Amino acid sequence: MKRILLIISVAIIGVAAYYGFMFYTNMFSINTPTKLEKKDLFIPTGSNLDNVIDSLIAHGQILNEKHFRWTALKMDYSDENIKRGHYLIAAPSTSRSIISMLRGGRQAPLQITINNVRTIEQLAGRISTKLEFDSLDLIDYLDHHFDSIAGTTPPTRLTRFLPNTYEFYWTVSPEEYCNRMLKEYDRFWTEERKAKAEKIGLTPDEVYTLASIIEKETNYNPEKPRMAGVYLNRIRDGIPLQADPTIVFALGQFDLKRILYGHLSVDSPYNTYKNLGLPPGPIYMPGVASINAVLDKEDHNYLYFCARPTEDGPGHAYAETLPAHNLNAQRYQNWLNTRGIY
Repeated sequence: MKRILLIISVAIIGVAAYYGFMFYTNMFSINTPTKLEKKDLFIPTGSNLDNVIDSLIAHGQILNEKHFRWTALKMDYSDENIKRGHYLIAAPSTSRSIISMLRGGRQAPLQITINNVRTIEQLAGRISTKLEFDSLDLIDYLDHHFDSIAGTTPPTRLTRFLPNTYEFYWTVSPEEYCNRMLKEYDRFWTEERKAKAEKIGLTPDEVYTLASIIEKETNYNPEKPRMAGVYLNRIRDGIPLQADPTIVFALGQFDLKRILYGHLSVDSPYNTYKNLGLPPGPIYMPGVASINAVLDKEDHNYLYFCARPTEDGPGHAYAETLPAHNLNAQRYQNWLNTRGIY
């Protein structure tokens, strides 16, 4: 009898040891490649467990599918509690630690950079490639809700989006995204900046719009306050801005290298050769340097500027009178002609 009991005991211990070993191996052993660096795992809306596992395998993020599935079953990680999001899988990780992160919805935020945007539609298209929502979802929110909240009109919507790098969760909604950008806008427009805008007779939207023209006129930051002074002098004196970048925007020909006289007749509220003052809204997303250049514009008597040959150095040629400007412009036209730029 003792012998039988001993055999049974040994068998029970052996089975327990086996299952204990299996439990430990499946749940607590490392299940990521040794050299795996942090890798993105995106779980879209509507995903099930098979989708998650397929993605982990496809991106080489787990070593043993069987161990992962077994652990998922024991931890009740199933189709019903899959949490969408962006996660980082890093080595060394066990199946248990990965599933614990996914079950808890512990997303890793993304660094989203916003810059070099011409229109709100282009902004929506770029943002939608980095976040889960579709560009049409963002456009729909902008069309039906944004203006009443932001105090904008369709032409001025872009003014609420400032270039920078922002942190977002991949699953952010269009509404949440826009609300965050409005908070950043409010943070940027300090009382000091508002006071500077008021001093030069512009609203923040108008500052942004003028800055957008300067952004497309020059990438040489030291001259931007001087250029801002030119445009503000022209507004003061009732002279059309005659800003070539607004013609490019009005035509929609963004690869146009040279503005010809025929282009200046385009019928558009953005044509600053035909219309006085600023266009209805920005033609580009300006950098902070351009915005600050408007707010800290240089005081001078210049009313004109034009591009100059590259050998003359960075920046533009400025003039107080039309005859002096015409000489500068003719010199630049001759320089273009000699290089076959039409």
